[in-house]
Amino acid sequence: MTRVQLIIPDDDHLNYVRQAQREELTLSAWLRAAAQDRLQRMRRTARFETQADVRSFFAECDRIEGPAREPEWEDHLATMRESRRL
Repeated sequence: MTRVQLIIPDDDHLNYVRQAQREELTLSAWLRAAAQDRLQRMRRTARFETQADVRSFFAECDRIEGPAREPEWEDHLATMRESRRL
Protein backbone atom coordinates (compact mmCIF):
# COMPACT_ATOMS: atom_id res chain seq x y z
CA MET A 1 0.00 0.00 0.00
CA THR A 2 1.26 3.48 -0.87
CA ARG A 3 1.27 6.33 1.61
CA VAL A 4 0.26 9.78 0.40
CA GLN A 5 0.86 13.05 2.24
CA LEU A 6 -1.76 15.74 1.66
CA ILE A 7 -1.68 19.42 2.43
CA ILE A 8 -5.21 20.37 3.50
CA PRO A 9 -6.37 23.75 4.85
CA ASP A 10 -7.22 23.52 8.56
CA ASP A 11 -10.92 24.30 8.06
CA ASP A 12 -11.24 21.60 5.41
CA HIS A 13 -9.39 19.13 7.61
CA LEU A 14 -11.82 19.70 10.46
CA ASN A 15 -14.82 19.31 8.13
CA TYR A 16 -13.40 16.10 6.65
CA VAL A 17 -12.64 14.61 10.07
CA ARG A 18 -16.11 15.44 11.39
CA GLN A 19 -17.80 13.92 8.35
CA ALA A 20 -15.63 10.81 8.56
CA GLN A 21 -16.57 10.43 12.22
CA ARG A 22 -20.28 10.80 11.39
CA GLU A 23 -19.86 7.98 8.87
CA GLU A 24 -17.84 5.96 11.42
CA LEU A 25 -14.77 5.94 9.18
CA THR A 26 -11.19 6.96 9.67
CA LEU A 27 -10.14 10.08 7.79
CA SER A 28 -8.01 7.91 5.51
CA ALA A 29 -10.92 5.56 4.71
CA TRP A 30 -13.25 8.52 4.14
CA LEU A 31 -10.81 10.20 1.73
CA ARG A 32 -10.36 6.92 -0.20
CA ALA A 33 -14.14 6.50 -0.44
CA ALA A 34 -14.55 10.09 -1.64
CA ALA A 35 -11.87 9.55 -4.29
CA GLN A 36 -13.54 6.32 -5.45
CA ASP A 37 -16.92 8.06 -5.68
CA ARG A 38 -15.39 10.78 -7.81
CA LEU A 39 -13.67 8.26 -10.10
CA GLN A 40 -16.94 6.41 -10.63
CA ARG A 41 -18.84 9.62 -11.40
CA MET A 42 -16.21 10.60 -13.95
CA ARG A 43 -16.35 7.17 -15.62
CA ARG A 44 -20.11 7.16 -16.05
CA THR A 45 -20.93 7.45 -19.70
CA ALA A 46 -24.16 6.54 -21.34
CA ARG A 47 -23.77 3.74 -23.84
CA PHE A 48 -25.75 3.69 -27.04
CA GLU A 49 -28.01 0.64 -27.01
CA THR A 50 -30.20 1.42 -30.01
CA GLN A 51 -30.28 3.60 -33.10
CA ALA A 52 -32.85 5.72 -31.29
CA ASP A 53 -30.25 6.40 -28.56
CA VAL A 54 -27.79 7.62 -31.21
CA ARG A 55 -30.42 9.83 -32.87
CA SER A 56 -31.42 11.25 -29.50
CA PHE A 57 -27.79 12.01 -28.65
CA PHE A 58 -27.19 13.91 -31.87
CA ALA A 59 -30.52 15.73 -31.58
CA GLU A 60 -29.42 16.91 -28.12
CA CYS A 61 -26.05 17.99 -29.54
CA ASP A 62 -27.88 20.01 -32.21
CA ARG A 63 -29.86 21.81 -29.47
CA ILE A 64 -26.68 22.86 -27.65
CA GLU A 65 -25.56 26.32 -28.65
CA GLY A 66 -22.22 26.41 -30.37
CA PRO A 67 -20.26 28.46 -32.84
CA ALA A 68 -22.10 29.63 -35.94
CA ARG A 69 -19.68 27.69 -38.10
CA GLU A 70 -17.42 24.71 -37.51
CA PRO A 71 -13.79 25.80 -37.00
CA GLU A 72 -11.24 24.84 -39.65
CA TRP A 73 -9.18 21.73 -38.97
CA GLU A 74 -6.02 23.80 -38.46
CA ASP A 75 -7.84 25.72 -35.70
CA HIS A 76 -8.66 22.42 -33.98
CA LEU A 77 -5.03 21.33 -34.22
CA ALA A 78 -3.83 24.66 -32.81
CA THR A 79 -6.25 24.31 -29.88
CA MET A 80 -4.99 20.78 -29.17
CA ARG A 81 -1.35 21.88 -29.35
CA GLU A 82 -2.05 24.79 -26.99
CA SER A 83 -3.85 22.54 -24.48
CA ARG A 84 -0.78 20.31 -24.26
CA ARG A 85 1.35 23.29 -23.22
CA LEU A 86 -0.86 24.17 -20.23
